[in-house]
Amino acid sequence: MVLGKVKSLTISFDYLSNSNIPVYSSGDTVSGRISLEVTGEIRVKALKIHARGHAKVRWSESRNAGSNTAYTQNYTEEVEYFNHKDVLVGHARDDDNSEEGLHTIHSGRHEYAFSFELPQIPLATSFEGRHGSVRYWVKAELHRPWLIPVKLKKEFTVFEHIDINTPSLLSPQAGTKEKTLCCWLCTSGPISLSAKIERKGYTPGESIQIFAEIENCSSRMVVPKATIYQTQAFYAKGKMKEVRQLVANLRGESLSSGKTETWNGKQLKIPPVSPSILDCSIIRVEYSLMVYVDIPGAVDLFLNLPLVIGTIPLHPFGSRTSSVSSQGSMNMNWLGLTLPERLEAPPSYAEVVTEENRQSGLAPVAAFDDFQRALQGPLFAYIQEFRFLPPPLYSEIDPNPDQPTDEIPSCPS
Repeated sequence: MVLGKVKSLTISFDYLSNSNIPVYSSGDTVSGRISLEVTGEIRVKALKIHARGHAKVRWSESRNAGSNTAYTQNYTEEVEYFNHKDVLVGHARDDDNSEEGLHTIHSGRHEYAFSFELPQIPLATSFEGRHGSVRYWVKAELHRPWLIPVKLKKEFTVFEHIDINTPSLLSPQAGTKEKTLCCWLCTSGPISLSAKIERKGYTPGESIQIFAEIENCSSRMVVPKATIYQTQAFYAKGKMKEVRQLVANLRGESLSSGKTETWNGKQLKIPPVSPSILDCSIIRVEYSLMVYVDIPGAVDLFLNLPLVIGTIPLHPFGSRTSSVSSQGSMNMNWLGLTLPERLEAPPSYAEVVTEENRQSGLAPVAAFDDFQRALQGPLFAYIQEFRFLPPPLYSEIDPNPDQPTDEIPSCPS
């Protein structure tokens, strides 16, 4: 008797949307099919699936243990969100070489359905970082007696949704700082910075409108700038490893001594990035907007305004009173920093994506909930783009850096 051969083993998902990427959220049912194509007749012990979701961090640090002695300290930690196993064909016994209870599969293509529910607990959003990741996958395993198992793994994406239409994320963020420089025995006038953004929560593709005033009373030429940073923090064995990445930036006009610059809603667009991860105990992904004054030869004057990158966009006619002040004025009183009155609605998502992305968007289905509807629009195009971007360039930073102060430095004698 000539034994048959396995020609192919594939995994496919029943998508919640019409996209080609499986995207789910906590509580959803993940379903799909295992396709097995064989030539000839084969005898199978079992066809199993194994589905798992977990967050994992790992990094190494070199340590000195005395003269000419060094060792490497490894830091690892893992959080498991679910672990599901099922047998689609045959049995789950471990006696792989037993000839009893074998299942015969005839030549041709065969499909076997699988299904399982994601837990109702908050799940961390799928993420790939330098020192850790959050991954969800399904693995198929075909076991035959006396042969090495045939295995195939396929990942799917999970989003723990962040709705920016909540009061805490619609509240304005603002701050004011001042710095005085000294040069030799002379002290110049102060450099002052005040900045405000209309809310804390944004989604990829939106532009942050920055309202700021920079006054240069020093004797130096300075440059106002703004930058969005992503900070990835990884935790293991009581230690933290932090990675900081530049996301987007802009530059204002150079200011000579005695000059002032005002930003009346200067826009900084958020590129395709991963949403914030705030509920995972070993991985956090956070964002901040830094508005600062670049001062040559001195420590920069900066303001950090926290951001949350969400997945559910701002409702076109939602509660916007917390994000747009109806009492603002164009002259911008910086003691009670307010936004100017703006009657126009924010730009639609159709205005921040290409026509190609819109054409590839998903047709809405009335029975879908808010999560599924959110995936039908351009936001999903951004999800796809950041998910498959090449790894960004990272820079290591000290998790506990020495904080610069705004005190007057001592002048050289």
